[in-house]
Amino acid sequence: MDTQIPLESPFPEELSVIHTKGTLDWAYPVFILASTAAAMDKKVELFFTFYGLNCLLKDTRGLKVSPLGNPGMVMKSPVGPDWFKAVDWNKVLPGLVWTLPGASMLATWGFKKQMLMEGQVPVAELRALCLELGVSMTACQMTIDLMGFKSEDFIEGISFAGAASYFAETPKTQSLFI
Repeated sequence: MDTQIPLESPFPEELSVIHTKGTLDWAYPVFILASTAAAMDKKVELFFTFYGLNCLLKDTRGLKVSPLGNPGMVMKSPVGPDWFKAVDWNKVLPGLVWTLPGASMLATWGFKKQMLMEGQVPVAELRALCLELGVSMTACQMTIDLMGFKSEDFIEGISFAGAASYFAETPKTQSLFI
């Protein structure tokens, strides 16, 4: 008698991400991972706390990029001749340059332009796609109170809960902290 034992998948069917960063370059990985996992029929739970709450605000224009204090960030120009676009400006310029007025605005412009050139949609569209795919997004109520936000500051389709409620309802097998 030949019996086969069904094998369980080594890959979790659920993804839980805790997001604490409030910058544009940290928003993309969370929403890319979430949308990809959801498209693969995984249950996805995102918990936004502290500065990560900025990623759930209705207006995403406040999300900026700054290479200051981020030596691993690659900053290449999306425009210009090939030799110019090949330079990693975060490596060749002293860190002090990124403190100058307008430096963060320039870095944000370059980052957005590069993302669009690579076929990536704006972060607000990527976030909307996540909701459309059924990604559950929770804003930390304690942090909302602490920072003086109101529920109407945030996009539709998210929930509000404290950390204890989030952990009681999320996957036990996997949790990423980004």
